[in-house]
Amino acid sequence: NIPLPATVARRRLAVLVALAFAGSGMFVLKLGGLGVFFASRMEITQSIDDSGLGDGGSQAGTAMLRGFGTVPALLALMVVTRWLITSPTARRRPLPWLTLAGLAGVNLIVNNPISNPRYWFLTVLLALLFTVFPQSPTMYRAALTLGVAAAVLIFPFADRFRYDSANTPAARHNSSVLDPLVQKDYDQMAMFANTITYVDAGNGHTYGRQLAGSVLFFVPRSVWTSKPQDTGVMVSEWMAAANTNRSSPLWTELWLDFGPVGMLAGFGLIGWVAARVDRRYAQKVVRAGPVSILTLAVPLVAGYSFILLRGPLLQASGRIAIGVMCLALITTLRPERWRQLR
Repeated sequence: NIPLPATVARRRLAVLVALAFAGSGMFVLKLGGLGVFFASRMEITQSIDDSGLGDGGSQAGTAMLRGFGTVPALLALMVVTRWLITSPTARRRPLPWLTLAGLAGVNLIVNNPISNPRYWFLTVLLALLFTVFPQSPTMYRAALTLGVAAAVLIFPFADRFRYDSANTPAARHNSSVLDPLVQKDYDQMAMFANTITYVDAGNGHTYGRQLAGSVLFFVPRSVWTSKPQDTGVMVSEWMAAANTNRSSPLWTELWLDFGPVGMLAGFGLIGWVAARVDRRYAQKVVRAGPVSILTLAVPLVAGYSFILLRGPLLQASGRIAIGVMCLALITTLRPERWRQLR
């Protein structure tokens, strides 16, 4: 038997749209209004702390609040956008267009580049780009070229959104596009080396404990008192570093948990899965018909892979888990046309 393709269920899409508006609305209300979303990331963090969900409260609660405030809105926008692109029937109706306008407005608030980490806005940008142009070779080449240019020239300067004008460090007032290349701390290679030293110094491998902490990110520390820290934070504290906000690349996470053999096996598995999914995605986007879950999931994961590869995994787990939940919510394997989004 040929497995049925996973497609978007028409009625469940309405539930996702409602969840997007409710989650983003709660996010805005919890943080005290729209103004904080256009100030700085520092002010967003302060608002979360003031709400009782920051460092003084539950980090799991922070992840859930941020996740449900941003991820359903993005996924709903992707689905409705793809629906309008692939369905002439939908384009003749006013409701999909009104929904698209409402979701676009919500995303401009909760997913803008000022109040969000740069990696998340890059996820939003690439996910929408490849939702609109999934099979354009020109767009693919342009995205790669612009991505390299943005990483070198734009990405470092976007760090200014982290602070407000009164708290921006003097070092961040760059006068040249070359300044960030010599001032920024590109620490992935160094943190990989530091983690190997951390293991060899007697701390040993964790044999899946760090990965378990990432998968069970939603369990509060008040319940799981020995819950693992971010790997980057843990290694930085062992180094007695003043700044513990450091990366923990996926190579580091796998090495710490499972050693060199586990790291090689892990990346072999990731490569095998990525190749299979990539081939199926290339086949799926050229076919007409109901909106495929694959054509939504692949652009989202492709954009989010920046933070998944950079790490720490614990920091990245919240949004990806909520994304998986949202995709599961709207997925149907039933063949009846009335169930599918057409």
